[in-house]
Amino acid sequence: MSKEVIILLEAIEIELRRQDAWLPMPPSVEAMASTTPFCMDTMAFSQWLQWIFVPRVQAIIDSGGSLPKGSNIKPYAEEALTIERLEREKLLLIIEQFDHLMR
Repeated sequence: MSKEVIILLEAIEIELRRQDAWLPMPPSVEAMASTTPFCMDTMAFSQWLQWIFVPRVQAIIDSGGSLPKGSNIKPYAEEALTIERLEREKLLLIIEQFDHLMR
């Protein structure tokens, strides 16, 4: 399963770069420290994907840890990506595939 997850993490990065939503600088330390789901109070969903989600999942894989069970990111992604005005279809498909793998 790790290989499939790595492919999906890479696909998220590729898609965010394609849409010029992959940022060169991270959000502030305060923004990164948010305890609100998806850091929705301090950053855009695409930032959360880039700076929180992708690195955390990658760190779990790199350390040989267990991936989370029962991921359900897609419902929030549908709403958040509309607000960000990003092209949703490809990102939602990738996120849906991640959610499915984690079941």
